[in-house]
Amino acid sequence: MTKQQRWTADQIADQTGRVFVVTGANSGLGLATTRALARRGAHVILAVRDEEKGRRAVADITAEQPGARLEVRHLDLADLDSVRAFADGLHADHRRLDVLINNAGVMAPPRSLSAQGHELQFACNHLGHFALTGLLLDLLTAGHDPRVVTVSSVNHRKAKIRFDDLMGERSYSPMGFYNQSKFANAVFGRELHLRLTRAGSPVRSVLAHPGYTATNLQTSAPIGLWRVVFGTIGNPLLAQAPADGALPQLYAATDPNAESGQFIGPDGMAELRGGPTRVELAPAAADGATGRRLWELSERLTGVRFVIPACA
Repeated sequence: MTKQQRWTADQIADQTGRVFVVTGANSGLGLATTRALARRGAHVILAVRDEEKGRRAVADITAEQPGARLEVRHLDLADLDSVRAFADGLHADHRRLDVLINNAGVMAPPRSLSAQGHELQFACNHLGHFALTGLLLDLLTAGHDPRVVTVSSVNHRKAKIRFDDLMGERSYSPMGFYNQSKFANAVFGRELHLRLTRAGSPVRSVLAHPGYTATNLQTSAPIGLWRVVFGTIGNPLLAQAPADGALPQLYAATDPNAESGQFIGPDGMAELRGGPTRVELAPAAADGATGRRLWELSERLTGVRFVIPACA
């Protein structure tokens, strides 16, 4: 993965027979990821909050790729009841899952709470994906070359977990709490890798981030000045297309050289754009005590305890 020989989606091997779940698959990075996987023969389950948008995404992809194996399922990551219902449905209809791509997210909305009373960005971006991964781990263990890809952000380097004000009751900053959720993604991906490795599990936990990619994440949720900075100014000047931004998570999900515990991001200046390469996790996100504390807190808040089988 050098700048002279950048990895592209054309290098994805044939994925026929493999089953993927992509959260937030109806737009942006999720749609670009789904389209690339379908092109290589994968069976992709689009886990989406808005099923009508999911069906439109399927129609768009199948118009380009007749015979693409796609299915739409409802999933609201901010509602843990929805996460459990999605996992139950998958268990009823599938005997295994090869790759889970924890891609969906919300960015910098006004402060609001999830169905279970958790700050929305932490609930959707972290807690929902934490619970989903735990509930699907048995299906992943039965998969072929199984992987969990958790999508973080370069912004994780600006954050920490506000354990003393996790829900923003005393002080809330839209971008600050977005950064916290992306830091939580990074901590979770690494801690999951450590626990899977210790248990002798075949499942890989790989982290990825898209750099600065033009999606509706920057234009739909952020308020006020943040919407101007990211959507009106930043996207046209600095952002790369979703097909390019999706490359790190596609590499993490499919390439034989993507190792458990790695963090894959763009190789360009400040990791804002470019081809996928291995990048460094913030030292704070690799802190063992933080990983254990966040894991225990997440189990308590979601009611999901991970059972990690060693083999299929």
